[in-house]
Amino acid sequence: MVCSVKTAAFNGISAQIVEVQVSRSAGLPGFVIVGLPDKAVNESRERVRAVFMALGLDFPSDHVIVNLAPADLLKEGAHYDLPIALALMGMMGYVQAEQLKGLLVMGALSLDGSVEKVNGVLPAAVKAVSEKLGIVCPKENGIEAAWSSNEVILPVGHILELLNYFKGRGEILRPQKPVISEGVYPFDMVDVKGQESAKRAMLIAAAGGHNLLMIGPPGSGKTMLAERLATILPKMTVREALETAMIHSVAGMLTDTIDFCRPFRAPHHSASTPALVGGGRKGVPGEISLAHNGVLFLDELPEFARATLDALRQPLENKKAVIARVMAHTEYPANFQLVAAMNPCRCGHLGEAERMCARAPRCAAEYLAKLSGPFLDRFDMQIDVPAADPYELTNDKKGTDSATMLKKVTMVREICAERCDKLGLKDVTVNADLKGEVLEKVLDMDENLRKFAAESAEKCGLTARGLMRILRLARTIGDLQNEKKVSRMHLIEALSYRHRLARKPN
Repeated sequence: MVCSVKTAAFNGISAQIVEVQVSRSAGLPGFVIVGLPDKAVNESRERVRAVFMALGLDFPSDHVIVNLAPADLLKEGAHYDLPIALALMGMMGYVQAEQLKGLLVMGALSLDGSVEKVNGVLPAAVKAVSEKLGIVCPKENGIEAAWSSNEVILPVGHILELLNYFKGRGEILRPQKPVISEGVYPFDMVDVKGQESAKRAMLIAAAGGHNLLMIGPPGSGKTMLAERLATILPKMTVREALETAMIHSVAGMLTDTIDFCRPFRAPHHSASTPALVGGGRKGVPGEISLAHNGVLFLDELPEFARATLDALRQPLENKKAVIARVMAHTEYPANFQLVAAMNPCRCGHLGEAERMCARAPRCAAEYLAKLSGPFLDRFDMQIDVPAADPYELTNDKKGTDSATMLKKVTMVREICAERCDKLGLKDVTVNADLKGEVLEKVLDMDENLRKFAAESAEKCGLTARGLMRILRLARTIGDLQNEKKVSRMHLIEALSYRHRLARKPN
């Protein structure tokens, strides 16, 4: 007799149905798992055997084979424990096999039969909905599974609860709905005194989804500005929130609260390439995927390893992270806005006669040389953030607050979305994503303005990519002023945010 139970394997945030098939045959006693299991899956044999003993159930004394189909798909994680145990119980007659057919099962087992929390329940629950299956999951993952609106959700804390449910001796309550966060930020742009020109740059970056690099001495407020960028970004849509939550679910970071605030990730400069881009032995999502639909902030930019930063070049263009491993290729969404901060040189006081080091300006060139030209070319905006004026810091005058800036950002994004919708682009909501013929149409430049743009790009030494980013930036500036056509003044302001570090890629 063969008993089957469905579970899931993951490729990025996409779940694929895996069938756990258990059979027994005459021969030497043994318990074998086949179908490309990793070490954690192979260890299920001992955990399942211990659970049978803890429950006082007879474990089969003949040869048992567990096949994980499809056999050529790599199986990773401890969430195969519960489906293997249930399939074995179905084969032994402790559970009716028919009761298991309409369910997708996930859960890790303790030696006493407790069902422990696992990663990836949300994408598995979404897959179960598309396959018209119910889902069995750990009780700690119950609220997570409820995000999928699956009609049948069975959250269990112990395998006995499930056995009693199948025998009609107990009831499993549906999990509560997740709590929806109001999204109150502890920060506000009004906290930053002075730096109105930097705030203007932050406003443009937020409105158009543009990548931003801030250069200034220590203590000028670069980190404060970056931390408050999320406060002027519109809340995520339901689709964006679900996609972001699925990434956090696979990473084991999802909580019981639905948060429509955009993620803000700020990894330390000692982060490795797999930590930033994703990968490792299990192909887990990196910081760029955890920042999907939000902001990735890299402070002290030149202190990151050059190879690590260069690994961001492709995801910045493709909006996804592709992790190549020996046994599998994993792909995660990575549509993030990159914001970075750096000092002008190692001592941080270039241009200040009384404070800069004796090696200036050579130290500044060496410091900047840590960043490759192609990587710098991915920044739409490169701005100076000068040292804060002590008189502005000590007065009681308040600057622009987040609520005022958010209204302008929302207006620009609505203009962009409406314009792209008319052109047949449903998914484009920010000007930074405009490309090709669509960009040409939305710019609507006359011949004189085209010539001015070309001459300016030549004088500034901009690459083709850099010029396109300037044009997108000009479109955002025009939208902030609610003007349909891009003007010379819009281009001039856009160029002012680019020229400082513009250089040809090496």
